[in-house]
Amino acid sequence: MTEQAVDISIVVPVFNEEENLPVFYRKTKRVLQSLKRSYEFVFVNDGSSDHSLEVLHDLAAKDISVKFLDFTRNFGQQAALTAGLDYSSGKAIITMDCDLQDPPEIIAKMVDKWMGGAAIVYARRSKRNDKFFKKHSALFYYKLLSRFSDIKIEGNIGDFRLVDRKVLVALKGMREKSRYLRGMVAWLGYDFEIIEYERPERVHGKTGFSMLKMVRLGMIGILNFSLLPLRLGLVLGLFSMFVGFGFLTYVAIDTLFFDELYPLFKWLSIVMFIFIGFLFILVWIMAEYVGQIYNETKGRPIYVVNERVNLQDEYSHSEL
Repeated sequence: MTEQAVDISIVVPVFNEEENLPVFYRKTKRVLQSLKRSYEFVFVNDGSSDHSLEVLHDLAAKDISVKFLDFTRNFGQQAALTAGLDYSSGKAIITMDCDLQDPPEIIAKMVDKWMGGAAIVYARRSKRNDKFFKKHSALFYYKLLSRFSDIKIEGNIGDFRLVDRKVLVALKGMREKSRYLRGMVAWLGYDFEIIEYERPERVHGKTGFSMLKMVRLGMIGILNFSLLPLRLGLVLGLFSMFVGFGFLTYVAIDTLFFDELYPLFKWLSIVMFIFIGFLFILVWIMAEYVGQIYNETKGRPIYVVNERVNLQDEYSHSEL
């Protein structure tokens, strides 16, 4: 048995957001009511250690449009988004964070673009109110990914997006464990529109998306949608050979024409040291790819649900 479809689903991953949840709910509901369309919230509690689960229970008890899943543990943002997408019933599905750095006011503009025929609507950050390192490292990463990815992935776009139901049905067929939804949505190839917005600062609490998690997600994006790491080995190898031949040419000319004698073992030691570092880099890159293959072959589920409230069986079963 499946649930009755609504016009708009709001999919929200939750990790230690007890202070932000009530504010996000009120502001977003106000925007959705102004659109005069049926809607639902699909929250996914991703192993929160604060009182986020209690807040979700309270919201769901007061409003039938609030639905949520509770994971058995923390599975990560991409898994939480995947679960929310799996259980959503909307004709248009919007994924966003609940820290209000994804402004609910943008939803109206996204729906307008969708009504105009866009299958995907991205919200791009025209300005980020983040710390210097995070802001500039993100810019560098998106430029790198855009330049070397096998598909075109728009830069400075996070997981704040709208997808049409037909896009979601196609996306649900992609069940890889190492998930990078930004790239997966782009890979599908549907027409899209972009809305620019200025990203505000976080209202309450600290982000649960640590630097380590950002690096891991960035690596998944590079490994899943680019052969750059493998090609990097070729570039480094050619560079090392070029430098080695340069040293050899210099020593040969100096010895043959200027009677200078160099202890060659010193140069060989340096070259060998360079090549050892180069080999370590290649081993690391190969290990990353092997690790990705290993994770895919385990056959484990992307997430495990401990509890679901106001939700029936996964909505995707009738469509796959």
